[in-house]
Parts: sequence; structure tokens; C-alpha cells
Amino acid sequence: MQSLKGHLLIAGPALIDPNFRRTVVLVGEHSEEGALGLILNRPSEATINDAVPELAMLAAGADQVHFGGPVQPSAIVVLADFVDPDRAESLVLDSVGFLPSEVDPEELGELRRARIFAGYAGWGPGQLEEELEEGSWIVEPALPDDVFTVEPSELWSAVLLRKGGPFGVLALMPLDPSLN
Repeated sequence: MQSLKGHLLIAGPALIDPNFRRTVVLVGEHSEEGALGLILNRPSEATINDAVPELAMLAAGADQVHFGGPVQPSAIVVLADFVDPDRAESLVLDSVGFLPSEVDPEELGELRRARIFAGYAGWGPGQLEEELEEGSWIVEPALPDDVFTVEPSELWSAVLLRKGGPFGVLALMPLDPSLN
């Protein structure tokens, strides 16, 4: 099994589960024991100042908590771009990784940017591989700018356009193809 850590899972057109329809998921962990990821293109209505004010200083310039996935929606997960990547709990790609769960902000070091998520996406052993075989997901290497996009509602189309070929056509598909 090849790990998809650091890759994007782009919801294919047949994936109609409302939790994942038209989502872009960053795979943060992937092994024989399962996978964990964060939905990158679902900002929530909750603001960081209202939901987790103690983390507001980490996400300077960001206002919203993002919906990371349907698993443990009350769990807070922070992805950050670390100036010193050794300070990350676990790196996902380049200098982007998970914030340690218990950390003194003074020991954390400088962050270039951060995004706060409520919940995450998770797959049990073999589950993601099955979903890939049935065509639910399209795989693409992630870029740091995908994680911190300022236009999350455009990410699904943007990544498909970047992938090119027939995926570029798919990127233009309306939300409801029957209206086309």
C-alpha cells in the first residue's frame, strides 16, 4: 500500500454523500491501520473568536473555523505552516503539519499561517482503498496553498483544472447537472 499522506482526495461526481460531495480532503495520515484527513473547502459559520478564542492568536488573519469532517465534530484540529517544521506534531507536506495537542504558545515558534478545523474525516483499515477502487475519489498531490486557500468554495474546481485532461471538464460541471 502506498501512503497518500500529503495528497488531496477530490470528491468524484459519483460521491453524493452530503458529508463529502464536492469536497477536497487533505490526507494527513494514511497507513494499513486507516486514514485521517481534513476537508479543506468547507468553512463553517462559526468564527474563531466565538468558538475557540484561545486559538485566535494562532490564526491571525483567518476568521472562520472550517468543518474538517464528520468524525468528532467537537474536536479541534489545527494545521499550520511552521517556520521551524521540527515544532510540528506531524508534518503533512513540506512545512505544513499538525499543531501538537498540548503546547505552550511560547514553545511553538513562529507560524506562517494556520487554519482551525472542527472535526476530521476518517477511514478504517482498507476503507479508503475500497473507496478509491470504486471511483469515489480523485487523487492529486497537495500544495501548501491548497491548505490555506482564501477561496475554499473554488478549491474543488481549481484542483481539477490543475490536474487537467478530462478532470478539467469535470471542474466545469454545475452542482446540479440536470440544470445544464
